[in-house]
Amino acid sequence: MEVEASPSPSHVLPSAAQLSQALLELHKQLPSTGLGLDATQQHLTQDVAPALNANSQSSRYYGFVTGGATPAAVFADNMVTEYDQNVQVHLPHETIATDVEAAALDMVCDLVDLDSKAWNHRLFTTGATASNVLGLACAREYIIKTAAARNGVMADVSSQGLFAAMQAAGINNIQILTSMPHSSLRKAASIVGLGHASVRDVGNHAAHAPHRFDLQALELALQESTNIASIIAISCSEVNSGLFATDADDMLALRKLANQYGAWLHVDAAFGLLARILPSKPEYELLKHGVSSLELADSIAADAHKLFNVPYDCGIFLSRHLDLATAVFQNPGAPYLNAAAGSVPSPLNIGIENSRRFRALPLYANLVAYGRQGFVDMLERQIALARKIAAYMHSSDAYQLLPPSSQQGDQTYTSIFIIVLFKAVDPVLNAALVRKINATRKIYVSGTSWQSEPACRFAISNWRSSVEKDWEVIKAVLDDVAAGTDV
Repeated sequence: MEVEASPSPSHVLPSAAQLSQALLELHKQLPSTGLGLDATQQHLTQDVAPALNANSQSSRYYGFVTGGATPAAVFADNMVTEYDQNVQVHLPHETIATDVEAAALDMVCDLVDLDSKAWNHRLFTTGATASNVLGLACAREYIIKTAAARNGVMADVSSQGLFAAMQAAGINNIQILTSMPHSSLRKAASIVGLGHASVRDVGNHAAHAPHRFDLQALELALQESTNIASIIAISCSEVNSGLFATDADDMLALRKLANQYGAWLHVDAAFGLLARILPSKPEYELLKHGVSSLELADSIAADAHKLFNVPYDCGIFLSRHLDLATAVFQNPGAPYLNAAAGSVPSPLNIGIENSRRFRALPLYANLVAYGRQGFVDMLERQIALARKIAAYMHSSDAYQLLPPSSQQGDQTYTSIFIIVLFKAVDPVLNAALVRKINATRKIYVSGTSWQSEPACRFAISNWRSSVEKDWEVIKAVLDDVAAGTDV
């Protein structure tokens, strides 16, 4: 992505002194008369801003798979606030906002090689968590209707409610079958009334590939009872390791099983989706296998504020079942919300919110400004940096690259996408590793766990990231922490 960028700040995190000072200056009670605009602007810039982290402004913020905001996206996001559109009703004679959103979603489908006509339920959300809620809500409707039809009856959650619809369909339970799911999947399951316990891990529990499906265990779970309805949820780039749960053959097998047992196939591709844009090169072959045949899914969740590099908040939801979306999300009995007839469905009738900001515009701006090649260039730089870090970890005496499947003899690390998972060999250092790295304030990493031990994670997702810009700083920090000379 060839764009002009200001230099990254030298420190990614505010200092303890800056945080303390900002807390002292923070207004904790409502002023009786108010400060006025000028004083408020001064307060925000001089007191609050220095205590914020530089996650979008720095190429060395590697936490939470947080992308940055490109200049085009920042410009568009300022327009979003200035024009303050509520884009939930398609009003083609009053505003072009919903047409911009539709165009952006068409371009997203084009970018990741999905037929926009087939993916007719398309929507921007607050993020992948909200998109997972949409996916499970549609899935819940589908699997109950399918079970009811097989029993020669009619049932739907949208009109009857979950309990009555399950009774009518002869369903006693709903299960979500997955491998190494993100925590947001369990949260989404709770929101749509299925519960955390409905999520069952049927992954391959071999130490080298716990992120992959155990297809035999999956089919046994699908066969357990005719009174259990199933949703299959795929982790398209697992959050800790960045590894993919499927390849093309797995997707074919999963689609066949879903058809056979009336299951819904949902893909949580929060940051994995963009791997579909990678060129056909040997070094990307494993990654492209991991996202091949995604067109066989029923629904896909993704985050635009990750690798698409737009500001928080922006997620993407894609589904091939617009009729289900309308049944689940429409606003019944509200004639004032009726949209003008046209080719663009009113977003309020196919998503959660009745009110929503114009979050499509920054992504539209990025797609127009940088095009396919800009996104490919950006992603290749991010992968190159991730693999440089992985090679360092593999050759280091102080650190261990995780999981074992990412350690390859040819040292090209072709299973590495944008995540590098590692730990310190010394258990004492490992227990404090995240704190020590982040205390330097030069880079920021996330803490996690792997096989019940503390672990550390680089997530390379900012559009500014590159080996040339960032590697020497990363190496110096890791060397100093390993040597005990960190600050």
